[in-house]
Amino acid sequence: MPILNGAEIIIRQLERHGITVIAGIPGGANLPLYDALAASTTIRHVLARHEQGAGFIAQGMARATGAPAVCFATSGLGATNVLTALADAAMDSVPMVCITGQVARPLLGTSAFQEVDICAMARPAVKAVFAVHEAGELAATVAEALHLAGSGRPGPVLVDVPKDVQLERISVADWPEVSFTMAQEPLREDALQAAVDLIDRAERPMLYLGGGVVRAGGAPAARRLAERGTIPAVMTLMGLGTLPADHPLSLGLLGMHGARATNLAMAECDLLIAVGARFDDRATGLASAFCPLARVLHIDIDPREMGRLRGVEVALVGDARRVLDKLAERVRPQLRPAWREHIRRLEAAHGPCRTDGAVPEGPARLIRRVAELVGPDALITTDVGKHQMWVAQAYPFSRPGQLLTSGGLGTMGFGLPAAIGAALACPGRRVVCFSGDGSLQMNIQELATAVEQQLDLTIVLLNNQSLGLVRQQQRLFYGARCFASAYPLAVDFAAIARGFGLRAHDLSGAGQTTDEVLAWALREPGPCLVNVPIDIDAEVAPMVPPGAANTLMIGGEENGPGAQREPQAVAAVC
Repeated sequence: MPILNGAEIIIRQLERHGITVIAGIPGGANLPLYDALAASTTIRHVLARHEQGAGFIAQGMARATGAPAVCFATSGLGATNVLTALADAAMDSVPMVCITGQVARPLLGTSAFQEVDICAMARPAVKAVFAVHEAGELAATVAEALHLAGSGRPGPVLVDVPKDVQLERISVADWPEVSFTMAQEPLREDALQAAVDLIDRAERPMLYLGGGVVRAGGAPAARRLAERGTIPAVMTLMGLGTLPADHPLSLGLLGMHGARATNLAMAECDLLIAVGARFDDRATGLASAFCPLARVLHIDIDPREMGRLRGVEVALVGDARRVLDKLAERVRPQLRPAWREHIRRLEAAHGPCRTDGAVPEGPARLIRRVAELVGPDALITTDVGKHQMWVAQAYPFSRPGQLLTSGGLGTMGFGLPAAIGAALACPGRRVVCFSGDGSLQMNIQELATAVEQQLDLTIVLLNNQSLGLVRQQQRLFYGARCFASAYPLAVDFAAIARGFGLRAHDLSGAGQTTDEVLAWALREPGPCLVNVPIDIDAEVAPMVPPGAANTLMIGGEENGPGAQREPQAVAAVC
């Protein structure tokens, strides 16, 4: 039996279970772990510039592949720095394992240098926490952490290992194996038949598809069900691409920044088939007014979601792909011509989202042009802000999992490191990160990581010199008192990017056309940044005011119901 220290056991177990890339930063409390990692011949280490960046790099890998990814951090500040990335992963059900160093066991609870109780801090924000006290626990703990991260409803797992446990030497006899499958209870036949009956009897059904469908690989089954029953489908931010944007049954994004016709159609459906979606407020608006005429069929792998925010007629707990496959086999083929015609009339009356407005380089046009240049195989990441919603509205997502974005936590600073992770995990695919100037500055240091790794990554920076969505809400709901939401300093992002070693172009100057610059930026290998000036007053529209029903939309069309509504008229609902 080999005699190994705790750190070597961790690395050996990660190797055995297929981990090939780890992002992290060394520090005093995890140096034994890094010493063991240095001897690995199969694991590539990516040295991030900030632990939050390391966490989001791991997220990018996990979101791009669906498999658990791993990051390392030291104790104290290192562990607290990565906590935001872990909370973000929990909100969006992303499988990852973070292994943190901790002060030696005799120092625990003494307020030692760089000591924090990260397990207590992380417990409410992650799927599971392991505080390891003996080296003999490590092989099983690492295997269990990987299993929990990737099985059932995925999520982040924290493993905290004191420094002396990393150095403790033991003989290792057993190497527990990891399984990412969990035994599922058989679907109740009565519930399945009740679901089929609901769908068959519905005159105006609607599919409400969330990220759970993507994670389960259920997009083909969702499409079969939609086509068999002629059921229109809306998607959450995390579910975009489940049906291709050009599919005749796809109504795109719903909710706060969904198209007017989409939200109005939702209000008239008589059956809501929610799959892998958790009824969050950005999607539903005022919960009591969401789909008020609809009975609800809810499908989710997590039984805790059933009835949590909306009462359900029928609940089917199980893997989304499995359940959708069964429903697609059983429901009666229908054309539902009256429902489809009604939706077509809504779309004709209200038209598409108008996202360009007075913007010199209209964001929707630019986003669609990027899509044309990169083709359907590209991976797209975004940060959080106006650009995120413009991408959600305008990018023609053609496949599930194509968009990697922070949905539940809405973390600015997500986009760049997540793009790095996606590029590491999928080296044959072009990765494009749409970011905003506010978001990019939150993890801009990771530009160095992108250069060191020589990744095929293009950052399209939509720069309005502001915290755009904050300013938009101030303009609409706070009497246009725009305080602390604009940046007085005009940052030369192209120069900064070049300082890190990236190719960069700034469209604020004269010279090449936008098409020429984009074609160049997306054709050449290696990391690149394109700075695109955006009008500070360009708004994301339509918009559902916070706390309002989805049918109470402002902006987004030149003519039609609600187009000329004064913002002050809806301020009372906020």
